[in-house]
Amino acid sequence: MEAAVFILSLVDCCALIFLAVYFVITLSDLECDYINARACCSKLNRWVVPELVGQALATVLMLVSLHWFVFLLNLPVATWNMYRVWKVPMGNMGVFDPTEIHNRGQLKSHMKESMIKLGFHLLCFFIYLYSMILALIND
Repeated sequence: MEAAVFILSLVDCCALIFLAVYFVITLSDLECDYINARACCSKLNRWVVPELVGQALATVLMLVSLHWFVFLLNLPVATWNMYRVWKVPMGNMGVFDPTEIHNRGQLKSHMKESMIKLGFHLLCFFIYLYSMILALIND
């Protein structure tokens, strides 16, 4: 049972790593003017909710399986994702809005956030991998 939880978390984490890399690449394309702001924001907003669901799934899995350390590690990121979605002002296209992404350094802020998430998901990947191997050895 414990190995199955970490295998599912590992697959979920791989998907989140893919999304984080996709966000970094798309934002860097916008920064270099390879795509326009509307196309970039449309692409990124499409993946905000799946990212939220993926992070929430990993967090809930750790809570249900009583892995408190990993749950407490995931909780701030899941909470931040929910806060980010809920704080979108009325009239905006989504978390990434083409009319505001170049204002007040939002592009740099989004890029920094995506890089931090990428690092976090890579850390979680190795934690899940180690825990999965440990669980398989103990079974």
